[in-house]
Amino acid sequence: MNTISVEEALGRNPYPGRGILLGRSADGASAVAAYFIMGRSENSRNRIFLTEGSGLRTQAFDPSKMTDPSLLIYSPVRVVGSDTIVTNGDQTDTIADELAHGGTFEDALRTRTFEPDAPNFTPRISGLLETGGKFRYRLSILKSGDAQGKSARRFFFEYSSPIPGEGHLIHTYRGDGNPLPPFEGEPTAVAVEGSLDEFAERLWASLDGDNRVSLFVRFLSLKSGLADTRVFNKNLGKR
Repeated sequence: MNTISVEEALGRNPYPGRGILLGRSADGASAVAAYFIMGRSENSRNRIFLTEGSGLRTQAFDPSKMTDPSLLIYSPVRVVGSDTIVTNGDQTDTIADELAHGGTFEDALRTRTFEPDAPNFTPRISGLLETGGKFRYRLSILKSGDAQGKSARRFFFEYSSPIPGEGHLIHTYRGDGNPLPPFEGEPTAVAVEGSLDEFAERLWASLDGDNRVSLFVRFLSLKSGLADTRVFNKNLGKR
């Protein structure tokens, strides 16, 4: 499959919403995970990413202005053993609990559905990097099957023996709108180019300057298991 650049994948989209990218670095040495959030409302934009141990959490930048944290404050990244979970909501915890008890990524997500934010019914997107044995990654999207939110559709994608310099990107929306149009089709194959800093800078620059809020990018050594992470927050002057 041909890959496109992150600029091509995101640069012409003013509002992809929240997005997950999993893949492998160009030199083949690292597993790659990225997660970004965007916002149109003051409430959505009033957030930052904070690292928490090996994981990540969202937090209100100005707690006095946070009106409804229910779908905005969560842990997007958690690590269970050699598995790295990345999601756009509290299903991170559902997956972590299932894996800790010997279950699977898919089993966990079959207990969940899209977000209850009518009329958008925002998809829940999730990813899993497995680096303990043979390296592979998985992505999933849970979305409404109708405009009334009465039907759920669950899609799962698995990528074995990831190719150096390639990743797969999934995000919540195809673009801006009212209601917001959900992502469709398979995750987009994108090029993972350059060093951690170079790739993180390019990914941040590809997000719409008015709507971007925060970005997390991690390179995880497949040999040592050591992680190197970058976090950008618009509310904190990017870094």
